[in-house]
Order: sequence, then structure tokens, then C-alpha cells
Amino acid sequence: MLYGVSVMLPGRGMTPGRHPEQRRMGEETTKRSCLCQSYVAATECAAIAAGRWLGRGDEHGARDSATVAMHGALDELPIDARVVIGGPEDEDGVEVTDLRVGQGGLRVDLAIDALEGAEVVARGGTGAMSMIVAGEPDTVPALPDMYMRKMAVGPVGKGRIDLRKPIGDNVAAVAEAFGRKPNDITAIVLDRPRHHDLLEELRDAGARIKLIQDGDVTSTINAAIRGTNDHIAVGIGGSRQAIIASAALMCLGGEVQAQLWPTSRTEIEAARESGIIDTERVFLTPDLAPKSAIAAATGISNGDLLRGVRYLGDSARTHSVVMCTRCNRVRFIDGIHFHDRDRREEVRLLG
Repeated sequence: MLYGVSVMLPGRGMTPGRHPEQRRMGEETTKRSCLCQSYVAATECAAIAAGRWLGRGDEHGARDSATVAMHGALDELPIDARVVIGGPEDEDGVEVTDLRVGQGGLRVDLAIDALEGAEVVARGGTGAMSMIVAGEPDTVPALPDMYMRKMAVGPVGKGRIDLRKPIGDNVAAVAEAFGRKPNDITAIVLDRPRHHDLLEELRDAGARIKLIQDGDVTSTINAAIRGTNDHIAVGIGGSRQAIIASAALMCLGGEVQAQLWPTSRTEIEAARESGIIDTERVFLTPDLAPKSAIAAATGISNGDLLRGVRYLGDSARTHSVVMCTRCNRVRFIDGIHFHDRDRREEVRLLG
């Protein structure tokens, strides 16, 4: 049987398409040739570097270490990548744009958050992680760097939310999707003064509320994964974080809706210069996520989704997740990274 060729079956006409076994083999070939798991090496390096700054009160030191480690790992990959979001800063604190990384090869665009939750790491908090998103060239949106209102749910609540409606209506819709009451639904919100009215509306709706100190991307992903006990992420966060989170939720089958939240005339003009005339437009997941998205993340400090880095006598242990629309797969990875070849400790099962 020739791969991908129509075959005459006894007593039947020509049958188009491939045999199910051929289709399965083709899918496995795609997964083997995809570089999605290679990006985890970059988030692991960044997490190990940033984790050593836990609780030391130095946001800049943690972020710089994570950024240098991630870019060093990316330079080892067989890619020709353009860093669209998350490039290093120059001496004046201005982000370097259109930075190229990789040894050459597959052309991709990257959105990087080498340290999601720098304040969390500085004060020794929970839920910090390192994350990277890869997409086909010119498919990572170039949104202006400003706040966005956002709402995110997982596959169960997909198609039920509407950012234009009151939060009470959205809580009720998500509760109905889960077959629960509103007071059984948990909304995850950043603990910020700007969310005062939102919190009052959530309380009036009867929702449970989980306030987090930092981690806009983390909260969005948590809402799309069962077992975190979070059902909807809502609030105002950065546009960059909305893009990274949307890629992850595209892989997870969830939904993100976001809307620019400019706070000045200058930001309105910046939006128009980016081609966004209607600042009240609601962006949906396909508008925010790159095509054929890959998203990888490694925990830095313990959280509901990922364990933080643990440092042993001769190694460091990481916990990561890699998601890929091309492979149609979500994989959690427990990694042990030895400092040298002279092993002093046994490899332990994850307990």
C-alpha cells in the first residue's frame, strides 16, 4: 500500500484518503519531527537560574539571570527565531526588538517571559514560572504594550463567556456549563487596586474568589486545567501576557477574550499606530495566539500547576509542561539536571 494513495478495495470503488493506520503513523511522524519539546530546555534553564534568587529581594537580578539563561539555551536550538516579545533590555532599559536567536534552521517567532512573577521570586512567593511561546513567522500579534481587560476559561466554559456582558452573567454561564451553582465556581483575580469594583461584582454574583499576588499568565492557564480548582480568570493585565496565555489556551482547548484598556491619550495613539482603530474591539483567542502554537513553561516556585525548582547536592529538579497544537499534545515533564558527571545522589522517583 502506497502512503497517501487511494486504494481499490474488493467490491468497492476507489476509497479516498488514508487508512487509519497510515494516518496514525503520519501523526506520530509529525510529533517526532516537531521541535516543541526542545523549547522546554530553554524554560528549564531560565527556571534553574531564576530559582536561585528566591526570596532574596532582587527582582532585577532574578529576571536578568532568567533572561540570559533562556537566550543562551535558545541559541543552541536548530531554529532561526525572531524574538517578538520578551527581548533583553539595553543599557537604557529599552527592550531590544527583533532579536534573532538560534543556530539557524526552522523560522519561527517567539514570545518570551523568562520570569513570570519577578516580584513573587523576590519575596519568596509561590506560582512563579518561566514560559515561552513559538509560532510560525509573522503570526505573533504586534499589540501595543499596555493593559488589557481579559477573561479566560477552559474547554468546558468555551463559547459561554462574553467580555461585553456583566461579570455576573459570565459566572452564571460558566456555572451552568459545569453543572454547578455560581458559589461553586472559583474566579482567579490579581490582587490589585484596579480590581476593586470587579471583586465587588464577583461577590455579588456569588462566585468564590482566589486572589493572587502576581502571575497573569499562570492564572489564565490554571483556569483551563482541571485540578487547580479554578474555573475562570478575569481582570486587567498586560497585552504581552494576554498573547502568551492565549497560545497556551489554544493548545488546551480553552478560550481567551481581551480588550485594550488604554489609560491615556498616548496609549490610544499607540494603539492606532499599531493598526487598532477601534480600541473597544474584543480580541478572541485566534486573534491573540500565533498559528500552530507551541507553549512551554517550567515552574520556578511551587504553584497549583507546576512544582518549583528543587536544588539537590549534584543536580536540580524541574517540573514543566509543553503544549503543542501541531502535535495535539500536552505533556508534563519531570526533569533532573546534573551539574557534572560525578553523581553523588541517587535519582529519586517523584513523590
